[in-house]
Amino acid sequence: MADRDPDEGPAGHPAAVSDDGPAEAPDEGPDELRAGSPAESPDTAPAASRDRDPDGRARNARPRDGLGRPLPYGTPGVARQPEGVARSPREALAEAQDLLDSGMPFHAHEVLEDAWKMSPGPERQLWRGLAQLAVGLTHAARGNAKGGAALLLRGAGAIAPYADTVPYDIDVPGLTAWARDLADRLDGPVEAAGNAPRLCADGGVPAAG
Repeated sequence: MADRDPDEGPAGHPAAVSDDGPAEAPDEGPDELRAGSPAESPDTAPAASRDRDPDGRARNARPRDGLGRPLPYGTPGVARQPEGVARSPREALAEAQDLLDSGMPFHAHEVLEDAWKMSPGPERQLWRGLAQLAVGLTHAARGNAKGGAALLLRGAGAIAPYADTVPYDIDVPGLTAWARDLADRLDGPVEAAGNAPRLCADGGVPAAG
């Protein structure tokens, strides 16, 4: 699957928030997670020299900063999370929480995106919603208030149906309240680490078992 992120839409065009809502969506990857900012250029390498990962899959190798924004080739950047890593749900939550606490919601979204792709059918909307929350915080930290708010609210809507089941100790009520509060007060860039949510009800560390 081609590399995709909050900067880029299909065929290299800036992405827009779609109106399909939080319902189960086709397995088309993180296009559904993104809201493009016109201030940022599409993040694509020339077709003739498309980057590939060690397994031959298309994945943009352009360096990134701590919020996942593309930097010029050859510039030192922050390492991205490896793609396609099989983690248990609790491992994914713990790793994503560490990244959120470190002010790297873009990298947290990559972990949650892997969990979404690998999750069983009944949980797909949950993990998709968590990934949307991380992308929403990414846009909020970059200063894209409109796109950030849209994705925060979409993510909140996606996870809300799981409030009564509390899978993996995820704090669904707390996360939905956090997302709606942050969306309501966005009017400029926010500090990513200082506005990071707690994924689990016990303070952010998934319980064993």
